[in-house]
Amino acid sequence: MRNKPYPLTLYGRVYCSLCQHMLQHLQAAVEQGLVSVRFVDVDEDESLIARYDELVPVLVDDSGNELCHWHFDAEAFSAYLARMG
Repeated sequence: MRNKPYPLTLYGRVYCSLCQHMLQHLQAAVEQGLVSVRFVDVDEDESLIARYDELVPVLVDDSGNELCHWHFDAEAFSAYLARMG
């Protein structure tokens, strides 16, 4: 097992219910030490608004690869964890 959690970034909005749901789906993996999640509010950066505005929430890995957007994709997340080892 890996000693350090895999870093993920969730681009979203503080008031976004879909963003909160995605965070809830990730909570078990965070508690197990599989991943860490950094939340970034897209409304704080014009370039992030331009990139992610209508897609939030968007979950990306540390290489910037999108794992899912709008809704948590359990299959994509499981596949990511399997690839990572």
